[in-house]
Amino acid sequence: MSRVVVVTGASRGIGAATAEAFIRLGDTVISISRSGTGPAGVARGYSVDVADPEAIRDAFTAIVNEYGPIEVLVANAGITRDGLALRMSTDHWREVLSVNLDGSFYSAQAAMTSMIKNRQGSIIFIGSVSPFVGIPGQANYAAAKAGLVGLARSLATELARRNITVNVVAPGFIETDMTVGVANERDTVIAQIPAGRIGQVEDVASVITFLASQHARYITGAVLPVDGGLGMGL
Repeated sequence: MSRVVVVTGASRGIGAATAEAFIRLGDTVISISRSGTGPAGVARGYSVDVADPEAIRDAFTAIVNEYGPIEVLVANAGITRDGLALRMSTDHWREVLSVNLDGSFYSAQAAMTSMIKNRQGSIIFIGSVSPFVGIPGQANYAAAKAGLVGLARSLATELARRNITVNVVAPGFIETDMTVGVANERDTVIAQIPAGRIGQVEDVASVITFLASQHARYITGAVLPVDGGLGMGL
């Protein structure tokens, strides 16, 4: 049976691959991104800045009115503004937290109302191994992604009795536009990964669709790394 699935940051990378994976399952997929674009097959794309709570609320209300209750939310929208903490600007600190952490909260909060009324749902935050392995130059990004773990576990406790699961997928180094900056250090990066390769967006998307399935109905409050062993023990 087709579900209503919302994917934020769905215009490229992990978000686009995730939207495509749900489309292949026959779900009705709505993409949210700043550009308003999504992969072929999405039911509709909304141009929304996830850091704007009012815009998010309006978009989710419109989605429910048109397509019905939201059953899956993948909060994937994120940005990087890397730089050593000593020289990191206040704007770069706030911008990353506003999009990656605040935006995920606003999206989850907006989806929650629909899920609670429907007494079922799955919220999946896209985190990172960054806060667990300590990557230089990512103090803002790591702080935001670490915050998602606390957010997910609080929500998991609040929503469990409503048959709503909340989990975090923590990718390692994945081939996306956001990891282009490590291209010149590829061999060094690969040497740190026990699996001996950089991951593909499909590796992450398949885990996300699993967590949203009935096979994972007893998994909530979990952090699931998809990193080839890089964050082993996180």
